[in-house]
Amino acid sequence: MIESQSFQIVVVGGGLVGKTAALAFAQLGLRVALLAPTVSVPAAFNSRVYALSASAQTLFEQLRIWQALDPARLAPVYDMRIYGDALAELHFSAFQAHVPRLAWITEASLLELALDTALRFQPSLVWLDRRAHHFSVLPERALLELDDGQVLNTQLVVGADGAQSWVRTQMGGKLVRRDYQQIGIVANFKTEKPHRETAYQWFHKGELIALLPLPENHVSLVWSAHEQHAQDLLALDEIAFSAELEAVVGNRFGALKCVSQRQGFPLSLQKVERLIAPRVALVGDAAHLIHPLAGQGMNLGLRDVAELAQVLAGKEPFRDLGDMTLLRRYERSRREDIQKLSLVTDGLHRLFSWPGGFVRGIRNAGLTLLNQQSFIKRKLVASALGL
Repeated sequence: MIESQSFQIVVVGGGLVGKTAALAFAQLGLRVALLAPTVSVPAAFNSRVYALSASAQTLFEQLRIWQALDPARLAPVYDMRIYGDALAELHFSAFQAHVPRLAWITEASLLELALDTALRFQPSLVWLDRRAHHFSVLPERALLELDDGQVLNTQLVVGADGAQSWVRTQMGGKLVRRDYQQIGIVANFKTEKPHRETAYQWFHKGELIALLPLPENHVSLVWSAHEQHAQDLLALDEIAFSAELEAVVGNRFGALKCVSQRQGFPLSLQKVERLIAPRVALVGDAAHLIHPLAGQGMNLGLRDVAELAQVLAGKEPFRDLGDMTLLRRYERSRREDIQKLSLVTDGLHRLFSWPGGFVRGIRNAGLTLLNQQSFIKRKLVASALGL
């Protein structure tokens, strides 16, 4: 029989949020197990990118990950221009908001390579390429039985295993999920004209097209398209797809040349009743799923990690890491941020999906009015940056 191993925290899930969580806990000096597949990460140009806020940058700097990133593959965002489905325009400026930048755009693979390297140098972390298939909670510990028969004994289980979270399923509790009946298409393009470190978004026929700046006159596309339209777009060859995109964004970038594979993923809104259970905490997509129109899903998950690490680091000496008092502190501190972003992204999606000329006029008038409110725009920028 395989003997059990004891850890203070077991992190389940090998995405960026899960790896960041494991690294943050290990750097607190805790004994951590990371349950995640070990897969080779491509070093080449990656079609999946993230817009990282100031709060994400601060977290990665504290973990000494940011300093390891190749600056030539990071692109700052100094301006954002959002176009309604009529003539309305909303402009956010880092200069006007009194911040250094609105975001950094970086490839997922770049972050993952840096995290993988850092994790392998953590003496208090064990990386297990295993899956858990049984979970039980005792008064003073949680037990995870793995697919090879090994048993992990831990004070706290952190579920970072995505929208279809196994850990969340073991917790039970209410889950609210609504399918947007859209697919997010991602790809990278070489542009004829410079993007000038500006992110662009267009609302078009109930869909959202976002182009984010990348280094050397490249942009990253996130096209939230209705399911059938998305399938039609994915079926096009690269030249036809580029032409379709050019038609939507006008002559903003001149000719566009696709330089990566296109990928599609379904879009949903997902809310959980509780972020915690006895000896369990959820972070990232396991805890919440929002529409990508604000580009804040990853930042939301990283703020979960930062808050949970802060709560655990500040615990009283007489409490263990799975104490429900600590976990309630984490849940209370995250509720407002999660609810606010869920409401904003879902509300905007609903607003621009509603058909009819009257509604179109109202929403575009509202966009134009908001563009004139400098104070409100500064507040929105500060909220998005996690400041």
